Amino acid sequence: MTVMQLLQGRHLRAHDEVVLTTVSGVASTKPALIRYFDQKVPSLGIITTKSFQVEVNPGNREPIICETSWGNFGNSVGLRNPGLKVALAELQLLRKEIKFRALLNVSLSANSIEDFIVLVKAFDEVADLVELNFSCPHASVGYGSSIGCDMAIAGEYVRAIKEATKECKAPLFVKLTPNTADIGAIAKAVVEAGADGLVAINTVGPLQHIDPVAGKPILQNKLSGKGGCSGKWVHEEALRSVAEVRKAVGHSVPLIGMGGVTTGSEAAAMIASGSDAVGIGSAFGMVDQRHWGDYIASVQAEAQAVLLGNEPAVEKSSSSFLISERQMAYIEHTVTRMEQYGKDTAIITLDGSLPCKAGEFAFLWLPFLGEKPFSVAHNSPLTFIVKNRGAFSAELCRLKPGSLLYVRGLYGSPLENTRTHKALLVAGGTGVAVLPSLVEQLQEQHTEMSILVGTSETVTGKALLEDRLGAYASFTCIADDGKPGRVLELLDTIELDTDQGCYLVGPEKFMEIAAKKLIARGIRKDLLYLSMEKMTLCGIGMCGECACGDRLTCRWGTFMQYDYLAENAPEMVGL
Repeated sequence: MTVMQLLQGRHLRAHDEVVLTTVSGVASTKPALIRYFDQKVPSLGIITTKSFQVEVNPGNREPIICETSWGNFGNSVGLRNPGLKVALAELQLLRKEIKFRALLNVSLSANSIEDFIVLVKAFDEVADLVELNFSCPHASVGYGSSIGCDMAIAGEYVRAIKEATKECKAPLFVKLTPNTADIGAIAKAVVEAGADGLVAINTVGPLQHIDPVAGKPILQNKLSGKGGCSGKWVHEEALRSVAEVRKAVGHSVPLIGMGGVTTGSEAAAMIASGSDAVGIGSAFGMVDQRHWGDYIASVQAEAQAVLLGNEPAVEKSSSSFLISERQMAYIEHTVTRMEQYGKDTAIITLDGSLPCKAGEFAFLWLPFLGEKPFSVAHNSPLTFIVKNRGAFSAELCRLKPGSLLYVRGLYGSPLENTRTHKALLVAGGTGVAVLPSLVEQLQEQHTEMSILVGTSETVTGKALLEDRLGAYASFTCIADDGKPGRVLELLDTIELDTDQGCYLVGPEKFMEIAAKKLIARGIRKDLLYLSMEKMTLCGIGMCGECACGDRLTCRWGTFMQYDYLAENAPEMVGL
C-alpha cells in the first residue's frame, strides 16, 4: 500500500486500523532501530527517520534533552545527523536486507532550495515519502522554522522543489511549525505550491528550560539555552493547530498529526481534530523499550475503540505503560574530595549516595558547561572516576572541594547474568569504575573471581580501586608501558575454565580483542559479557544513541552478552 492509499480520504470503519508513526528525531534514529520498529512493533504504519542534511551536522553540545516536569520535555538537538552520504548508504543497505512492512518517511532539512532538491532526489530511491523539515525551532538561521514561519518563502521552496523533482516517486510532505501567527495559511500556501501532504506539529517554542533545583538553563546551545517544547504540555496546542490546518486545506490532503500524544484517547483526539495518522514521539521516553511494542498496540486499539464508540480490547491500558515519575531530574551534590590519579584522571567524591548496580549509570551536569554519562565507582560516598578527554571532562577534573555538581539517574538496568562458579573480570583504563558494583553482585552469587586491569600508567605502585577490588578477588594490574592493552596478552596463557563467566569493561576495541582471545580459549559466548558504555544523550530512550543492535543500553543496561552482539550488532565486536 502506498502512503497516499494509506492516508488519503480516510474514514475510519470498524475494520480499519488507526495509523501510527514515529516522529523525526525520536527513537527511530538509527538503522538498527528502524529495523526494530518495522519487525517488532507491528502496530506502527509509518517509521520516520531523523532529519538528514547534505553535510554532517554534529548538532549542539549536551545537554540537548531535558524534562523539567513529568512528561514535559525540552530539546535542542540542533539537527544532529550523519549527512547525506552516510545516511543514504545506511538506508540503501537496510532496504537490501529487509522487505519493509511499514512505510519509511525520510525527513530532510536544508537552508536552501538547492540543497533540498539534492536531498529529495538522493533519498527518493529509499523513501516511501519524504518530509521537508520547515519547522525545527532551535536550528541555525535559515533552517526549520526560518522557512516555515513565512508563507511566501515556504510556498516558494515547495514550488521550486516540486518542479525540480518531477521524476521522484515519493510524495512530498511538509512539516509545519506551530510557532507562527497562522499555521492554516502556511499549510494552504504549501499545498497550493504542490505539497502532497502535511505533518503538524513540530516542537513549540523555543524557550529557556530552567532546572527547578539549579535554577539555571539546562540546554546547551547558542540560543542562550532555549529549546523546543515537546511532550504532554504541547498536546492541546497541537490539537488546535491540526484543526486549523485541516480547516484551511480541506479533507483531501493527507495530514499526519502529532504533539504530546501519550495515550489512545489522545491519539483519537488527534484524529478527531483532522489527522489521518498520528505521530508518537516523546512518549517513547516515558515507556521502557522492552514494552514499546505492547504500548503502541494499546494506543492503537484504544484510539480505534474511542473513535468507533467501543470498549478497547486490550489487556493493559496505554497509560499503564507510562513511567509515572520524572526521569531526568537533577540532584545537587557537593564535591567533598578531589584526588588526582596520574596526569589525566580524577577521582571525584560527592556527598550522598546512589544505589547503583552493575549495568546502570548516571549523568553528571555542570550548568553552562555540559553533561555526560558516567559509571558509578562507589555508591556511598558517591564517587566517579573521570579521565580528562575533552572540554567537559576537563571541567570536571578542575572541580574543587565545595564545588556543586548535579547528578541525574540511574539509567540502564542491573545485569542479569548466568551464575557460574568462577568469573574473570577484565577492565581497561577508567572502565575499572564499573567493577565495584559487578564484584558485589558476583560475591553475592558466591562466585570466585579473578580481576585483570590494564592501565596507561601505574601511580605510586597501585592501580585504580586496587584496595577495594583486591579485598574480594585475585587482582592483577598491568601497565601499558607504551603498548596499549598489554594486559590482554595474559589472556593467551591465564588458566580458564570453559564454563566460567567472563566480564569485559573498557573501550570497544579493547573488549573486541579480549573477546576474541577468550572465545579462542573455549569460553562460551553466552557467558561472555561486554559493558557497552555508549554515549547516550538522554538516558530514557528518546535519542537512540546508545543502541546496541536493537537494544538501548539506557533501558536494557550496559552489559550485553557476546552471542547477542554477534548476531545483532556484529560490527561492535569486529565481525
